[in-house]
Amino acid sequence: AIPRRLDGLVFLLPTVSVSMSWLCCCFEGSAVPRSTFKLSAIAPQVTLDANRVGEDAVVVKNGARLCGSGAALASAPLMQNKSYWECVVQTTGTWSLGVATRDLDVNCLPLGKDSQSWVLRQDGGLYHDNELVGRLAERIEEGDTVSCSYDHMALKFYINGQRVDGDITGIRGSVYPAFAVDDGAILDVIFKDFISTPPQGFDHIMLEQSLL
Repeated sequence: AIPRRLDGLVFLLPTVSVSMSWLCCCFEGSAVPRSTFKLSAIAPQVTLDANRVGEDAVVVKNGARLCGSGAALASAPLMQNKSYWECVVQTTGTWSLGVATRDLDVNCLPLGKDSQSWVLRQDGGLYHDNELVGRLAERIEEGDTVSCSYDHMALKFYINGQRVDGDITGIRGSVYPAFAVDDGAILDVIFKDFISTPPQGFDHIMLEQSLL
């Protein structure tokens, strides 16, 4: 897979053929030509990391949309005491989101199968190391905003700004926000300028130099 930038869109060009139907959905709302490719540097902000994306996954919208088939990590680890980020389920399918270490296999789906990831899946299940460690009672629909807060003790979840029961604890090591899609799912990640107000004391993910 080759990292690319398309007039403001950063994505990975899959090494295998992909369905044009989801690819068009992936580009929907971008309003840019799709025929001219050029390489360029990514702006210094938290986005999906073009170097840590599954081979058949595609990242567009300046590193804010994940589609195709595979996982992706954010470009910055969760270093501060209290971090917050959001994700909009643009199109349903098979997806998962949460946190993972840098050693995550971004081509192994779904997330939560190994010891490197702690995630919420589309069915409301909370998974780590291939074990169900909890379940949300609320149903997550297309168009919902799923938010995460992390304070190095627990990963907590919110749906459309409302806190939901079900935390993941026991997370170890340096971790990054992690996302995965398959079966036509499309996720839009938001690392700043949030839809909902973060919980008290929580803030957007800060780059390491911002913590000095």
